[in-house]
Amino acid sequence: MIQIKNLTATHKKDTRILFENLSFTLEKGDRMAVIGEEGNGKSTLLKLIFDPGMTDGYLEYEGEILKNGACTGYLAQELTWEEKALTIWEYMSGSPGFYEKTPKELSRIAGTVGLPGDIYYGQETLGQLSGGEKVKLQLARILMLDPEVILLDEPSNDLDLPTLEFLEDFLLHVPAAVLYVSHDETLIERTANKILHLEQLRRKTRCRYTLAKCGYREYLEQRGRQFANQERIAGKQREEFARQQERYLRIQQKVEHQQNAISRQDPHGGRLLKKKMHAVKAMGKRFEREKEEFLDFPEAEEAVFLRFGRESQVPSGKQILEYSLDTLRAGDRILAKDIFLRIRGPEHIGIIGRNGSGKTTLLRQIARELKDREDIRVAYMPQNYEEEMDMGQTCVEFLKADGSTEEEKRIRTYLGSMKYTAQEMDHPAAQLSGGQKAKLFFLKISMQGSQVLILDEPTRNFSPLTCPVIRGLLAQFPGTILSISHDRKYLQEVCTVQYELTETGLRAL
Repeated sequence: MIQIKNLTATHKKDTRILFENLSFTLEKGDRMAVIGEEGNGKSTLLKLIFDPGMTDGYLEYEGEILKNGACTGYLAQELTWEEKALTIWEYMSGSPGFYEKTPKELSRIAGTVGLPGDIYYGQETLGQLSGGEKVKLQLARILMLDPEVILLDEPSNDLDLPTLEFLEDFLLHVPAAVLYVSHDETLIERTANKILHLEQLRRKTRCRYTLAKCGYREYLEQRGRQFANQERIAGKQREEFARQQERYLRIQQKVEHQQNAISRQDPHGGRLLKKKMHAVKAMGKRFEREKEEFLDFPEAEEAVFLRFGRESQVPSGKQILEYSLDTLRAGDRILAKDIFLRIRGPEHIGIIGRNGSGKTTLLRQIARELKDREDIRVAYMPQNYEEEMDMGQTCVEFLKADGSTEEEKRIRTYLGSMKYTAQEMDHPAAQLSGGQKAKLFFLKISMQGSQVLILDEPTRNFSPLTCPVIRGLLAQFPGTILSISHDRKYLQEVCTVQYELTETGLRAL
């Protein structure tokens, strides 16, 4: 259906190559997941395929994108502000496919994505809807076009658990070919039958892509076996070369000694030794030529390095929070009643709930209360980073506390360990990817020695390859964590206590 031939994309600002000579074919039945760290070009690839004009401001590319007449639908990572201001009716009727469908067909599409048949005529704005409702409406709008190829950029962001399960079922049964980006490992494990892995190696100076015609778990296992085998062979080649070099040097030294010791009275012996030395040097050159053919040790994009110190510890008996609220509201709307939450010591609490149930509103109120405490150090990482981050500040400025030269040197060292390039360290936050912003929050938390972490969807912007590192880090955190998450692996591996926010309060799970 779609053919990508020798596609090379270069970032205009820093001339960094995102991917080079990328070639693959997307066919009916394919569910290809694009994985890789933040800033590696995953979203850019989807935009290029859908409409190259979407990348004009920051990208140069060459190569071929052959759609062969295939109708393509695209779900962006975020709705624009203009789209959020539209009513459901204005948004849905803005699709040319809306008027080509009969009422019966429109109702069937609504049922396919789990929405009521009369949803299209709603007067609520898209900005008022839950994350799940927004995704379902966008999918319905795409399906009105009868697409042969669907491109999805982070469709799993901000979805509650029931909607994630819906999305899995949708991906498994939609007849179109699907190319999608997601940070949800469980979703990828359950749905992908092909993997496209985009990497940036050697501090983002070299790019590499890998295409695997298998599921995600199988890809990771194959990659692990391949790397282990390559490392074993590369190691053996170098061990054998070292032995050859040792033997070669002994022979060379012996011949040199014989040449120095031979009498000028023995020209015939001198000629023989000269020939012997010529053969020895030829052997050395042969060894060097063989060395050029050695396998390289396997390269992989390194995971982030971060740790929390002992200053983050919380005594097991310490009361962190005893919070009660008669009514949780969003404007005039009542979201929940009779909320009570008690937290003691280093508990790791996860809160789940349907989209629109008030989880973020509740967490924001608790954060305001805890940040006023003087006996504990509290860090808050919101779902919308702009709440706690000046988008005009650079990475270094965001992390600065006293502004000293020594502090800046330390910050740049830390940023380097989090895989920021020197140029990215001085980029304003507005130019950073979601994952890069999330790393900044975690780094600030670590530098401040925070004891209580209030985290709203902490893993939502990390790649499937980085998420295990972040989960391991938080699982070992010696302080208190209060978090909202729909990441099923995070809830299982990090949270020691879970609650569901319902209309009647917090229900222990």
